Amino acid sequence: MKISVGLYGSNAHQIALAMIQGFNKHYTLFRQTCREAKTRFEQGDWLGVHKAVKERIRFYDDRVDECVARLCKEFDAENLDDASWQQVKLLYIGLLLNHKQPELAETFFNSVTTKILHRTYFHNDFIFVRPTISTENLEGDIDAIYRSYYVHAHGLRGAIRQIVQDFGWQRPFADLERDVNYVYHAIRRHLKGMPTRDVNFQIQVLGAAFYRNKAAYIIGKAINGATEYPFAIPVMHDEAGQLYLDTILLDAWRIGLLFSLSRAYFMVDMEVPSGYVQFLRSIMPNKPRSEIYIMLGLGKQGKTMFFRDFIYHLHHSEDQFTMAPGIRGLVMLVFTLPSYPYVFKIIKDVFGSSKEMDQATVKKKFMLVKQVDRVGRMADTLEFSNVMFPLDRFSEEVLDELRQLAPSKFEIDGDQLIIKHLYIERRMEPLNIHIDRMDKSNNQEGLEHAIREYGSAIRELAQANIFPGDMLWKNFGITRYGRVVFYDYDEIEYMTDIHFRKIPPAPDFETEMSGEVWYPVARNDVFPEEFATFLLGSPLVRKLFMKHHKDLLTPKFWQEAQQKIRDGHVEDFFPYPQELRFHHSPPAAD
Repeated sequence: MKISVGLYGSNAHQIALAMIQGFNKHYTLFRQTCREAKTRFEQGDWLGVHKAVKERIRFYDDRVDECVARLCKEFDAENLDDASWQQVKLLYIGLLLNHKQPELAETFFNSVTTKILHRTYFHNDFIFVRPTISTENLEGDIDAIYRSYYVHAHGLRGAIRQIVQDFGWQRPFADLERDVNYVYHAIRRHLKGMPTRDVNFQIQVLGAAFYRNKAAYIIGKAINGATEYPFAIPVMHDEAGQLYLDTILLDAWRIGLLFSLSRAYFMVDMEVPSGYVQFLRSIMPNKPRSEIYIMLGLGKQGKTMFFRDFIYHLHHSEDQFTMAPGIRGLVMLVFTLPSYPYVFKIIKDVFGSSKEMDQATVKKKFMLVKQVDRVGRMADTLEFSNVMFPLDRFSEEVLDELRQLAPSKFEIDGDQLIIKHLYIERRMEPLNIHIDRMDKSNNQEGLEHAIREYGSAIRELAQANIFPGDMLWKNFGITRYGRVVFYDYDEIEYMTDIHFRKIPPAPDFETEMSGEVWYPVARNDVFPEEFATFLLGSPLVRKLFMKHHKDLLTPKFWQEAQQKIRDGHVEDFFPYPQELRFHHSPPAAD
């Protein structure tokens, strides 16, 4: 029986209060772990950094589940009538009027509500389909977002020095004056001298540093009249544990690569997250807000905004979903919308005969990818449940594949197709197609670049404690920046769980030539020598691979990488070229 709480019933108010309390608890814990990132950085606690990133992934779902349980227990929320839910939503809006994170709180409301209600109730009356509370006025609260520095007071060097010192890191710099000089001259080289300063020339710097892996990033922009110059400065530890400025990134596209979804999420202590997103958008105008929210660790908000953008795109396009190009996978059914730069992945009901795993295992592998440092070599995925698509946008080919390979994963309701569980990730050109294209066009430089990148991807994943498992070319893609990224996760394992072995010599010639395996093989045994058999069939590809990555075919490389991980070593991964690092290019004399 549906329970009415009355138009202005106190129950509705208590439910709204319980929901905002649930969100506030979530964001308090979120900010606390982000604030602690500064201490972890100061102490060089790199294992603690990875542990905190992994734990933070669970924060949101844990608080949503807590809130759902409270509402059901204290207010019998599963049996509220329609009028009551509408009243709860209106009262909740009132609680957000002076809130610093209203957009996140609206999304939290949606998460709680949709867990309680059947999906047929997911409509405008009960959830926030579009933002209700504007975040524009929050961006006026600049003290909580960025600090301003006026260059005329202390000169550019003085401003740079003050910017760094104001972060208050409790660890000394090896030579801050040297590093300030590096930054100063890098700016001069980039701008080919210094422009004439406007009377209001200033530098704006986001108030909190961006922490990831072993670096802290200072992010800001210089404003000189009508011209803006974005910048990012990575701060790192040297071997003695002292701090230094590693480089300054001055191109918006390079700063954008820091926020690539193929990298781990940042830890940033933000009171007003919408202000940070707005500031970052001003220096990366081509980066979707959804991706910025995701990279700031606010994944649910990013997913919400992504889907709003996607629905808008569907309304303003006419093409149909088609099967994604490339070799069909044994575990995932993959389709795409040609006009939209993403692919949509569904776990099949029945896997190929060579795959010995279940669907729960595949989901765990995808979650593992979110929890580790992806070091720019694994594509992040957005996971959705009960997604409604217009049925008429699906080609017959995709519908046939769904019926044959994943009948339990979708249903049709009128003119809508509902997919029950879905992963979405950025579309890339499959590496096998790219290599074939380079080969056929006789582009040897492009071919060598792709093969060098492929080996580097495997090498860096190994150093980050990830063994790809299935290393076929088709499981990697190449981005528009020419970077090779792994995207097939059903066989990934932690490096430390693998036993890398050398193939023992055959007892005799006949046994060796028989084609039969003459040695015992356990489940997690891997023989790197075998990689060449299924990867390097083409003589030219073999030659190029052996030129750059011969060591990947030996157990020694893998065993040494494992030992470093077991010893607690955390590798440095730089999301910018080595030649940009200051110790590669001494500053010019004044």
